[in-house]
Amino acid sequence: MSSEDLEEYEAGLELQLYKEYKSVVGIFKYAVETERRFYLCNAVDLKVRSEGGDVYYEVSMGDAWVWDMYRPARFVKSAKVLTFRDVSIEEIVHNDLQVPDPA
Repeated sequence: MSSEDLEEYEAGLELQLYKEYKSVVGIFKYAVETERRFYLCNAVDLKVRSEGGDVYYEVSMGDAWVWDMYRPARFVKSAKVLTFRDVSIEEIVHNDLQVPDPA
C-alpha cells in the first residue's frame, strides 16, 4: 500500500465519521472534549481529584459516542477519562444546531 493509498483511505474514514457525527449529534445532550478525544453523551460528571500534590480530572460519561475513526464501535454505554489536561463540557442546544456540509 502506497502512502497515497493510505491517505485516500484515511480521508474516506474521516468523511464517513463526519457523516456519522451529523446523523447522531441530535440524540445527545453534551459535547465533551479532552486532549485525546471528542465525545457526545447524555450524562456527564466531572470530578477534580488531587493526589500527591498533583491535580487531575475524572470525567465519567454515560450513553456516549466517541469521535475516533479507527474504532469499529463508537457507541459506548459508559466511558471514564482521567486527565491532567483541560476538559471542555458543553451542553448542546439542538434548536440552534447547524452542522455545515463539507464543500
